[in-house]
Amino acid sequence: MTQSLPASIDAAAALLAGQGYVSDRALSTVVFLSLKLGRPLFLEGEAGTGKTEIAKALAAALGRRLIRLQCYEGLDAASAVADWNFAAQMIAIRTAEATGGADRGALRTELFTEDYLIERPLLQAMRPQPGGAPVLLIDELDRTDEPFEAFLLEALSDFQVTIPELGTIRAPEPPLVILTSNRTREVHDALKRRCLYHWVDYPDFPREARILAARVPEAQEVLGREIVAFVQRLRREDLFKRPGVAETIDWAKCLLALDVIELSPELIADTLGALLKYQDDIQKIQGSEARRLLDEARRDLAPA
Repeated sequence: MTQSLPASIDAAAALLAGQGYVSDRALSTVVFLSLKLGRPLFLEGEAGTGKTEIAKALAAALGRRLIRLQCYEGLDAASAVADWNFAAQMIAIRTAEATGGADRGALRTELFTEDYLIERPLLQAMRPQPGGAPVLLIDELDRTDEPFEAFLLEALSDFQVTIPELGTIRAPEPPLVILTSNRTREVHDALKRRCLYHWVDYPDFPREARILAARVPEAQEVLGREIVAFVQRLRREDLFKRPGVAETIDWAKCLLALDVIELSPELIADTLGALLKYQDDIQKIQGSEARRLLDEARRDLAPA
């Protein structure tokens, strides 16, 4: 069911909260403005801080289709917009040759119609959708290269794409665009200027505790607070990759699967693979370090 766009910042926060996404005031504000003004929203931050989940939550809350373009090195316009179904075209050519039913000019015209077109995410987002304009998620833009950025700049400026054989296809209603970047490289300023910008940081303790309660409601409050306090302490360590909110949620689910009631250094050591993804980081937090961090986390939770 399609939902109208939020009429205020508080309504935007409530919209996200309804999908289990706990946002702070700054994020709720920029989401509201992006929807109100029809501007793309550029979200930058460390991996695992919830950037992609914002797009998913918005699409679900608004009842819109989510179209995701997952970026990668070497991504080009054809892979992002559309491609031709060469196998079907070859079958049509062989059939025409066997029957002798079409001249070359007519066959060429017939082969490059939408019947043989494979639509990729950017073209799909330009098409009318049931329930209104879709949410277009351009995920991990920093993985692409500058030529694709330049192409994307043009596409998002006019919300249209050009296919040489078919012409220009323009969106009747611009999609709701969210771009994300893990900042493995700098995205060009020209593209950022087309967007509203927000840095998605690691949440503070109260917000992360609310996030965990919303995403893993079966976790007891005492255990949940202990999990969050430990992860907050862990992020202060000199690690190659600090755990994000996604890892906090994964770890909580792992601990619940083990019927854990409270944390212990031994249990932490056994389940660190849910939090840390590099062996050097895991080795650094083994043994006495795990005990130290747990003790510090419990001190943080102790009443003043």
